[in-house]
Amino acid sequence: MSKKAMLPAVAAHGANRLPSVDLDSYNIELKDDEGFLGDRASKGTFREIIQQWRKALRQTGSDPFGDEVGVELSRKELDELLERGKPEAAGIVHGAIEDFSQELAVVIRRYLKLKDWKDTQRIAIGGGFRASRVGELVIGRTSIILKSDKIAISLAPIHNHPDQAGLIGAAHLAPAWMFEAYDAILGVDIGGTNIRAGVVNLNLRKDPGLAKAKVWKFSLWRHGDEEGIKREHALETLSGMIDGLIEAARKKELRLAPFIGIGCPGLIEEDGSISRGAQNLPGNWESSRFNAPLRLHSAIPKIGDHETSIVMHNDAVVQGLSEIPFMQDVERWGVLTIGTGLGNARFTNRRASGD
Repeated sequence: MSKKAMLPAVAAHGANRLPSVDLDSYNIELKDDEGFLGDRASKGTFREIIQQWRKALRQTGSDPFGDEVGVELSRKELDELLERGKPEAAGIVHGAIEDFSQELAVVIRRYLKLKDWKDTQRIAIGGGFRASRVGELVIGRTSIILKSDKIAISLAPIHNHPDQAGLIGAAHLAPAWMFEAYDAILGVDIGGTNIRAGVVNLNLRKDPGLAKAKVWKFSLWRHGDEEGIKREHALETLSGMIDGLIEAARKKELRLAPFIGIGCPGLIEEDGSISRGAQNLPGNWESSRFNAPLRLHSAIPKIGDHETSIVMHNDAVVQGLSEIPFMQDVERWGVLTIGTGLGNARFTNRRASGD
């Protein structure tokens, strides 16, 4: 990319050194004899476990979920079965929780053996799967399994709702002092099923460490429900979503910083291109000739009176960054996001002295 094509930068895309943490690793793709290790701990795997339990029961002539073999229950439906369902149906969910927790424990053990994950003290679990009672029970059960094996690690659900954590974390992609004259920033969370854009109210007066940051308003596009979506259409739709949020902030008299933080799947290069891991996005986002931040800047060159600065990083990294205010009692910590795949990132806090 030529120098003329470079955006005004407040931080490098995909940077390993972020304002308050060092990023030790992210987007690790471990393999075993059965394929990618992360596939053993995805929401699809949990649903496969459910189907395996149902198949075993159908062989005895009884499926408490009914006769529709291929039906996939939503997170809400699984939670309701767990709480108020018939005993055998609830029993299947409990069995799936146990089996999945064992798989997740295996995956975490493997991560902890990696050099970049050595001495990890806590792991936050995020992703869409965490946004359910079933997901919370998996986190609790996995934690017990690991502790019973004398593995000194604590697991905790990510504090903010996963749909919002991926937007709130964008505020940690740039130094907080940059936002002191503003009320809010724009965050974007690009996923394999959904694209979200939101206005993040920083609430710096309540907490300069961003512990009180909240999503004030957001837009959601479920592009996964549509077929044949092209990359350019996705970018045009995202630009329209952001324009709408900018106008909403203006009407509310929120001082919006000229900054957009983006979380996106894959390995993010310094120039804003994606080298691998974006195969679930609409169209080809891994082309060396495609640069999402640059393209978005051309659509939204200014916010207010100032030129727009855009920083993009991996989506699991950005979701993990939302945990910074709650990880100040440990030094080394990580995040795993359970969704279509298993996102991962490991961080080391930098103290105020800067060492």
